[in-house]
Amino acid sequence: MKITKVYTKTGDDGNTSLVGGIRINKADVRLEAYGTVDELNSHIGLLSAYVEDDDIDAILTRIQSDLFIVGTHLATDQSQTPLYPSAILPEEEVSFVEREIDRILSELPEKLGFVLPGGSISASQAHVCRTVSRRAERCAIRLAQEAKVGKEILHFLNRLSDYFFVLAKKMNNIEGKSEKIWQKPCK
Repeated sequence: MKITKVYTKTGDDGNTSLVGGIRINKADVRLEAYGTVDELNSHIGLLSAYVEDDDIDAILTRIQSDLFIVGTHLATDQSQTPLYPSAILPEEEVSFVEREIDRILSELPEKLGFVLPGGSISASQAHVCRTVSRRAERCAIRLAQEAKVGKEILHFLNRLSDYFFVLAKKMNNIEGKSEKIWQKPCK
């Protein structure tokens, strides 16, 4: 599909269209929710640029594709527009992320303590993805308090923060970087 025009000027008044054409204010909690999912997707793209492992890159691409589904779901006001099939996240995607978390954890040496974000560039970016996924989840939960949001969407976003936490640990392990363990500064 060829893009012929990027700007429409229809949002110049501070409003935008949801799936189905309904207009809402750009400061609406719904926009905050799917906008944060879009931000997370962009951060995953940056993480992917740092990752040299094809298997990890394929998982990140799958998560990015799932986040497009999540964004479409959140951009649909189900009280006025029915969900398109493309806006329904299969529950198996939550299970997929859980299996990946378990697989990564089984490969890692056990370390105790709270981990400070950092280490390699890819691990540091995975930590950014972790924190943005937590914010996306909080936004989706706020939206779910006033509108219909599928439980699988909330479960998926919740699992992503755990996935990016263990992925950060894995990236540091792969790249031979030591994790910094939090130490209480005062005694």
